[in-house]
Amino acid sequence: MSSKETGKVRYAYGVAMALLLGGTAFSLTTGRAGAQVAQNSPSVMAPRGAPQSFADLVAKLQPAVVNISTKQRIPVKTQQDPFEEFFKRFGGPGTPDSGGGDQGQQQGQGQPRTREAGSLGSGFLISPDGYIVTNNHLIQGLTGTGTVDTVTVTLTDRHEYQARIIGRDETSDLALLKIDGRNLPYVNWGDSTKARVGDWIIAIGDPYGVGSTVTAGIISALHRGITGSGAYDRYIQTDAAINMGNSGGPMFDLDGNVIGINSALISPTGASVGIGLAIPAELAKPVIDSLRRGQRPSRGYLGVGLQPLDDDQIASALGLTKGGGELVRSVVPGGAAARAGIQQGDVIVRVNNQQVTPDQTVSYLVANSPVGQRIPIEVVRNGKRFTVNTVVDQRPTEDQLAKIVGGGANDNGATTGGGPATAAPQKALGLSLATLTPELARAANLPATAHGVIITGVDANSDASDEGLQRGDLIISINNQLVTSPAQVINIVDAARKAGRNSVLLLVKRGNSPEAFVGIDISGK
Repeated sequence: MSSKETGKVRYAYGVAMALLLGGTAFSLTTGRAGAQVAQNSPSVMAPRGAPQSFADLVAKLQPAVVNISTKQRIPVKTQQDPFEEFFKRFGGPGTPDSGGGDQGQQQGQGQPRTREAGSLGSGFLISPDGYIVTNNHLIQGLTGTGTVDTVTVTLTDRHEYQARIIGRDETSDLALLKIDGRNLPYVNWGDSTKARVGDWIIAIGDPYGVGSTVTAGIISALHRGITGSGAYDRYIQTDAAINMGNSGGPMFDLDGNVIGINSALISPTGASVGIGLAIPAELAKPVIDSLRRGQRPSRGYLGVGLQPLDDDQIASALGLTKGGGELVRSVVPGGAAARAGIQQGDVIVRVNNQQVTPDQTVSYLVANSPVGQRIPIEVVRNGKRFTVNTVVDQRPTEDQLAKIVGGGANDNGATTGGGPATAAPQKALGLSLATLTPELARAANLPATAHGVIITGVDANSDASDEGLQRGDLIISINNQLVTSPAQVINIVDAARKAGRNSVLLLVKRGNSPEAFVGIDISGK
């Protein structure tokens, strides 16, 4: 009889004896029925050890991982020659008066100086005819626009190829290259949705240009965010050594499939300290498939600026649980959110029937919704929950988004109230406050269309100071009520205290930066 069968017999015997004796049922393997079992109890721990060696697996995978080097000529800023003006005034060489224009051209005058720059990184072949996946930041122009001049791909057998850039996507930081070849070694995508914290992984790349290098470790975390926003802020974290030059290289599971693309590291020194980050295959593969078809990657767009509900004061001010949604701090006019009636100050808690969490952000859920699909969005406004429906838009390009974000303050339809500026600042929340005037707006570098109450001073011992509020910040609303005078601020804060609130929610604007919500403690503790 097997040990498993023996266990069953013993368990049955134990239960029978307990019933005969009139006692409480007891299991030899799990203890008292219904009792909690230790997470590391031998009965629930699968006996698995570390691989004896990765050598056989590496031998198969390594030939498909390539080195990528780029070259580009970039302009060089030259220092102003202190004698240049002198020569211009007195007819020196290279000036029109001297007739030395040609000579100046030969000396480099009149033409911008350039220097050659380059980058080193990694990539991997995904087809025998030479398609290669890598990071966009490796082949993007060093000035932030365009692409590099040349891309050279080197295989592990030292064979070099000149690569063409098939497509690139800034949003996901992915790019697809192509070299001319046949019967090249390649690897397949894996399923990163099945990856678990603690799984073994292998990373292969070319750190610092030293040559093909293999490191191994475990998955330290999943859905790790490093920017706090965006559809692709959702990395696989590993303790396998990831260094400069590993970017674009693959992360393999123990079946030899690509479950991630090594893209970043968190380090105070710039070298590996055991926090490497990879783009999951579940996000990368659809983008690469689109680029391979010659199409722009399709991803949904709602048209809102969002702020995580990760602050205790903000969550308390809204009467919600920390991490249980995302706060809308701006709405793009005419966008999907605006059409659905979503407003600044709303909290989005569910998207397409899926709960919004730190792991499943609004950006992620919307970006992965089909463009043109009608989806429900659950919103909390002033403590009331309701659902709106909207048709998902196509996400604009990064350049278009930059223009939208930099378009100045949202016009919320507020009026100034027409009252004169207070003679002396009034105080609330540890802040000195004044009605906004055109003069104060110019001094604070605020848009001419801005409305609100300006902060003229901050008590260094206040919670407002701890939350980072500064002189010159503009309070637009408190608890989603627009304010245009210090008296309104005081009244809203007093009303919140009388209602038993421990904090209030401020919508604040600093200069030309986007508005942001800040929770301020009013409990006086």
